[in-house]
Amino acid sequence: MTTLPIAVPPAGDAPGTAGRAFGEHGHWPRKPRTWPRTVVIVAVICALTAWSAIAIQVDPATLIRNAHNASNTLVQLFQPDYTFIPDTADALLETVQMAVIGTAVSVALALPISFVASRVTNPSTVVLGIARFIMNVVRSIPDLLYAAVFVTVIGTGAISGVFALVLFDLGIMVKLISEALDGLDRGGQEAALASGATWLKADRIAMLPEVASSYISQTIYVFELNIRASTVIGLVGAGGLGMLIDKVRTFYQYHYLSTIILEVLVIILALELLSSASRKRLLL
Repeated sequence: MTTLPIAVPPAGDAPGTAGRAFGEHGHWPRKPRTWPRTVVIVAVICALTAWSAIAIQVDPATLIRNAHNASNTLVQLFQPDYTFIPDTADALLETVQMAVIGTAVSVALALPISFVASRVTNPSTVVLGIARFIMNVVRSIPDLLYAAVFVTVIGTGAISGVFALVLFDLGIMVKLISEALDGLDRGGQEAALASGATWLKADRIAMLPEVASSYISQTIYVFELNIRASTVIGLVGAGGLGMLIDKVRTFYQYHYLSTIILEVLVIILALELLSSASRKRLLL
């Protein structure tokens, strides 16, 4: 007498589903093959990379021929001249001052604008759309372009860099804070509105304390960002370390350049420690 195989349903399966799951030929169905799709995706990425390399005329032979130039530059970069530090003091102080002023002005402007640009705190669809459109335009312009425009209008110096940093930071801060507001629980705000409070008062009482920790954290992040950005915008004459970097780079003094890079690195690490300490304190 021949014994037929019986499909035993896994635990939790509904009665009557074992036969369909086990299959008509006595084996479980195979998983669909995904490797053809993976091959296609990899091929498309490789093709786009090759097309981009050809378009910008990447020449590996030229890179190999000029490798000795890179080696000489790297040797100088790994030999910082610490006697150059006193000569960077004024430019470094100006960079920090630009970052402080740019951060202070931008975060002060960004807080009320963030409440206008958040769908949670702004009931007017028209005003919300206008605010978001303007902030998208402000954020789409790079800091270097802002600096170049203000240098043309105002002249070279730190004041042009401060204006560039304020606009650049404003777009970033409004984006980050408005998104943080969009993700908050509206329970307190709805309770305040139900008790007769205006939108402005409900946002101030219920939403502002909730977003305060994110606001402080993003302020420290923007200040750190400004330290790095001010070294770049100075390349177009907007003050700070960037102007000194442009000077030493012009004369191929890379051992001086590495000294400036180390100074910026120390400041960034100090700000990172400050940011971590502030986050821990806010979470306690």
